[in-house]
Amino acid sequence: MTKIFDRFLKEPSDVSCGCDDACCGSRQGPVDDGSADRLKDRPWTRGRTNTPAGDVPLVSTRLSFADRAGTLRMRLGFGRTTYTIPPGLYGVNRPNAQSPVYVTANYKMSFDRVRRAMEGLDGWILVLDTRGINVWCAAGKGTFGTDELVSRIESSGLAGVVSHRKLILPQLGAPGVAAHEITKRTKFHVVYGPVRAEDIPEFMRAGMKTTPAMRKVRFGLKDRLILTPVELSGIARHWTFLLFLGLWILRLLGVRFLAVDFPAMLAAVVVGAVVVPVLLPWIPGRAFAWKGWLLGFILAAVICAIRGLPDTAAGWAAALSYFLVLPAISGFLAMNFTGSSPITSLSGVVKEMRTAVPLIALSAILGVAAIIVSAVLKV
Repeated sequence: MTKIFDRFLKEPSDVSCGCDDACCGSRQGPVDDGSADRLKDRPWTRGRTNTPAGDVPLVSTRLSFADRAGTLRMRLGFGRTTYTIPPGLYGVNRPNAQSPVYVTANYKMSFDRVRRAMEGLDGWILVLDTRGINVWCAAGKGTFGTDELVSRIESSGLAGVVSHRKLILPQLGAPGVAAHEITKRTKFHVVYGPVRAEDIPEFMRAGMKTTPAMRKVRFGLKDRLILTPVELSGIARHWTFLLFLGLWILRLLGVRFLAVDFPAMLAAVVVGAVVVPVLLPWIPGRAFAWKGWLLGFILAAVICAIRGLPDTAAGWAAALSYFLVLPAISGFLAMNFTGSSPITSLSGVVKEMRTAVPLIALSAILGVAAIIVSAVLKV
């Protein structure tokens, strides 16, 4: 939950795609050329092929149970800092000098999607060192960029492996790559493929031409909900969540230190991380923080109505705490999705964060103060 505060404190030039680790993959680490490590046998490799540039690992197009388990771990946010593969050149099926070259990131989920989409296709995959970040985010952060692509072409000896001079790049990598510079420095020409790896077979059948559907970035219900598990997992492990959970348990045991309504806070978490993404297109307003705040405000009203608040002075303070804390929680969590969405721009993300974060922080602080006042008045 604190990741977005870290991004807020940066200058706008340091904030790239606006998204957090939930969609990017791991945080940036040291550069690894992977030249030696790449040739080690992995569960997803199936031998090697000899080329003028040396041995190149061949990779399977079928995902194993371990691959799918790894994807699940990433969706839950466990081990995201190490889910990478060594950068370099890989072969798929029976590649030859005429086979196409696909470029992707060394975040393993990105790599897995490309190789799975290439079932029945011969080709090469050139993996860039994006520090374990996916293509879209790495393009914004600069790791899926012109210099890295040029360096990887040269270090892999690609010019001696293939007879053509075409590279197929994912469309979402375009912001980080200057195609004319690639041609000028390496003689390779960049062709931008579809947004989604699953469209690669159709793209190749169409003569390396993208249709409008292939170029469209979708953000449907599945795309929105797939982000929620990692968000919920991160919240469940955060110290503030554990603190309020502990206070609530103590209250159940008869230790009334503070009147912490943990179920209400948990409901606000669900509203911000689940309900807002589900209802996103239909919630009035444009800013994600506003959408989350609005539903949090409605939640607070419902809880106060159910509990008959306000009824006393302590009840007024308790009601105020609901209206300050719950919208702050749901608004903050909803705002996390603004950088993981294709419907917002970098400038929009920065503007929303700079406006919403101080207001959310102030609301939360005042809400905690109201909780303390309510507890004092009940004594």
